[in-house]
Amino acid sequence: MAPPGARGSRIATWYSLARPVLFALDPETAHKAALRLAGFAAGLAPEPPPCPVRAMGIDFPNPVGLAAGFDKDAQNVDGLAALGFGFLELGGVTPRSQPGNPRPRLFRIPEAQAIINRYGLNSVGVDAFVENLSKRKSKIVIGVNIGKNKDTPNEDAAQDYETCLEKLYAHVDYVTLNISSPNTAGLRDLQGFEALSNLIRKVKAKKQQLRDKHGRNVALALKIAPDLDKAAIRDIAEAAKREKIDGIVATNTTITRKGITGYPHAEEQGGLSGAPLEELSTDVVGTLCRELKGEIPVIGVGGIMRGADAAEKMAAGASLVQIYSGLIYRGPGLIHECVSACLARSGTASTASR
Repeated sequence: MAPPGARGSRIATWYSLARPVLFALDPETAHKAALRLAGFAAGLAPEPPPCPVRAMGIDFPNPVGLAAGFDKDAQNVDGLAALGFGFLELGGVTPRSQPGNPRPRLFRIPEAQAIINRYGLNSVGVDAFVENLSKRKSKIVIGVNIGKNKDTPNEDAAQDYETCLEKLYAHVDYVTLNISSPNTAGLRDLQGFEALSNLIRKVKAKKQQLRDKHGRNVALALKIAPDLDKAAIRDIAEAAKREKIDGIVATNTTITRKGITGYPHAEEQGGLSGAPLEELSTDVVGTLCRELKGEIPVIGVGGIMRGADAAEKMAAGASLVQIYSGLIYRGPGLIHECVSACLARSGTASTASR
């Protein structure tokens, strides 16, 4: 086996050749092609150093995961797992299949290392998703992002989340309640204190039934928006603590356009991810962690384009991190870079605490 340095150089060279070809394609077509290439890239990527983390009652081999939205339908779990991630968050998935918004709905802004998407929670539906997931051979930690169908009113949203949870329960390690996609009308209203408390309470009651039935625990997390003021973040933290949620993913994409003004596609509707989101997301992570006071672990996601960005999320209080847009712009070598940066940061923090 080639040493990590040689493998790191090999994957960087491979992606420098593959990226222009992928970027010449329509973004959604390129994304599907990249999913199919994951298994091949895994043979070139260096194996990240061990950096074990325990969070949400789960043991992770390293703290760097794949963010939801990259493999929406659980179609290439084994290929992605082989890249060196510590965990994968798949989906989002809805109870019934739905097409999402019409194409084009995915836009690159290379000048800012950014992406706008307005997929609209396109999903094969939870039954087809579970069928795909059941074919995996990898033992990697699996989370699944779950949402409500577009035509389900908010007052009935808990039933959709419960349906997904029930069908996924035997196949996953955690589920994330998506209450923050900007591409489903009214979804972010579920982030309010009372609405969120009621939702968590109902889904947790269902989880208790399933835990008794299956004899195993599946952690329950929720994913929040970056476009929240401090009072709203405080309300979410209080609801999460009161209802004893297992984790919070911070954050989803943003509806702001800071950092991309004047670039092609900057005015497209949808959620913005990538480098322009990094500072905003990290600020939310820091505020949230201060409010939670260590009672609930946070998964930091948003704008991680280099190892230092991952370490910054950890320094802000995150227990785990996730990448998506950085993987598109930087390639699979970013995984090893982020794990190494998190490992170095944890070592520095341990030394400083002694």
